[in-house]
Amino acid sequence: MSQTPRIAFLASPAAEAQQALTELTTLHGSHDPQDADVLCALGGDGFMLQTLHRHGSLGKPVFGMKLGTVGFLMNQYRSEDLLDRIAQAEPAKLRPLEMLALTESGASIGSLAYNEVSLLRQTRQAAHIRIDLNGQTRLDELICDGVLTATPAGSTAYNFSAHGPILPLGSSTIALTPIAPFRPRRWRGAILRANTEVKFRVLDPYKRPVSATADSHEVRDVVEVTIRESQDRTVTLLFDPEHNLEERILSEQFVV
Repeated sequence: MSQTPRIAFLASPAAEAQQALTELTTLHGSHDPQDADVLCALGGDGFMLQTLHRHGSLGKPVFGMKLGTVGFLMNQYRSEDLLDRIAQAEPAKLRPLEMLALTESGASIGSLAYNEVSLLRQTRQAAHIRIDLNGQTRLDELICDGVLTATPAGSTAYNFSAHGPILPLGSSTIALTPIAPFRPRRWRGAILRANTEVKFRVLDPYKRPVSATADSHEVRDVVEVTIRESQDRTVTLLFDPEHNLEERILSEQFVV
């Protein structure tokens, strides 16, 4: 990164974020993401994920500032001292999950997930799902509302709401968490090595249809979903030293 970084400011449609965009571009100018040294995302976690999906292939670090409802992946918003904050920021490297979903119609649809891949029932009837790990069946039939696989960065989001574990950043693990499981009633999920290939097979897709969602990309009427950690894609988020992502994830485990 150059001494005075070229910044691409990106903002959610929210009025507060748009106002900050105007203020910051007046102070610092703005560059296209392809020409910038660092991307500055203004919004909430949803907009941060959108930014990663849209521009993650560029390999540029992203410094986010919270101007939305949820900001776990963001820094606090301040218009002053931005260049100093970026210079002193601590990096957190994230490796997304790759989802490959096969549908009833025979389509094969791929997507990335920086937080989680979740399967959910599409009707009032519970889903019946088989779980294979690295080609070996580990659970013959999970009867549930759904099931998800989460990264450490995403483990404090939907995964935690579904009573899944919080995973330390850099632990090279992923969480496998059922959503409202009915049978087996005592199964609460698993913590897996990050290089585990997880395959979900929908056992009765016509009577009990299931959708799969990678972050915000939904695929309906799936029959099989394969998930593995990406080997060739990483993104770097930048955080203020006093409030870095690793500390936030640790702190979440002591909230009472």
